Amino acid sequence: MYYTGIDQHKRTSYLTTVDSKGIIIQQANLKNTCHDILNYFNSIKGKHQATVETTVGWYWMSDLLESQNIPLLLAHAKYVKAIAYAKVKTDKVDSQILAQLLRMNFIPEAHKIPNHMRPLRDTLRARLRLSQKRTSSINFMHRMLEKFNVNDSSELDEYYLLQYQQFDQQEKFLKKQMLILEKSLYPKLIPDEDIQRILWIPGIGKMNAFTLHLEIGNINRFPSVNNFFSYCRLVPAASNSGGKSKQRSSKDGNKYLKIVFSDAAVHAVQYYPVIKKYYNSLLRKKNKQIAKSIIAKEIARIVYYVLKTKENYNNKSIQWQRVLSPDV
Repeated sequence: MYYTGIDQHKRTSYLTTVDSKGIIIQQANLKNTCHDILNYFNSIKGKHQATVETTVGWYWMSDLLESQNIPLLLAHAKYVKAIAYAKVKTDKVDSQILAQLLRMNFIPEAHKIPNHMRPLRDTLRARLRLSQKRTSSINFMHRMLEKFNVNDSSELDEYYLLQYQQFDQQEKFLKKQMLILEKSLYPKLIPDEDIQRILWIPGIGKMNAFTLHLEIGNINRFPSVNNFFSYCRLVPAASNSGGKSKQRSSKDGNKYLKIVFSDAAVHAVQYYPVIKKYYNSLLRKKNKQIAKSIIAKEIARIVYYVLKTKENYNNKSIQWQRVLSPDV
């Protein structure tokens, strides 16, 4: 068996191949073309296994190698650096380290989404980017009205009105684009049984259910609910030193799941009286941020066990009471 570490960049990739004893068999700095990459592997007769860090371009590299029956492991970039520190950092050194870690089965593996789910997940992520831009436009218009203490854009000066109108048009256009992307996902995702189960959970709507389904993948890759919490960034990072303890928001894990559960917590508190009552009880001891984090964590717990057991959280005959116009 030969083990190849690939240090991939936008235009080139540095490849290092070692044998089962760790001896370097071949190294090359290649252009990112199918022809050059395949020629490299074909020049070494035998079975291959490869690894590459999570970069923007891993899709095509994975597809190319798998077409030649060469398994590709995705290496978690941050954890690779934690395992293998190198004083001298070059493409050659990085690819060599990846090859040796792969040989020793020390690659900290990142989640590799199945090929058929890639376009759906990336469409949903594109919608989120549009949503963020739309929110920015709305905030700009609100700040402009606030700046002059007016309630209607017609009260603005000529030049400020022009600015307001441009952002208003942009907001409407972005909303239209978001709707187009949403509708494209419906035929593929709405019939899915897991999504139908998730939709019964308080605070979770269609877009959040879609995101959970596509970002989580196979729930069985999380051995316990605590592993799932950590991946969803629902467990604070801690620093304990010299008898002092500090906590901060974790940046390890999936930021999209963090967004979904935070959003679900807000909606659950707004629309479900039972959850709002629990939230208010938390506020007696905790601040708002911690209280909503606890709600988000409980929703994540429900999602984990619903997906794990393949059972509905609530029967249709026992629905959560939901208010139509929440008192925010």
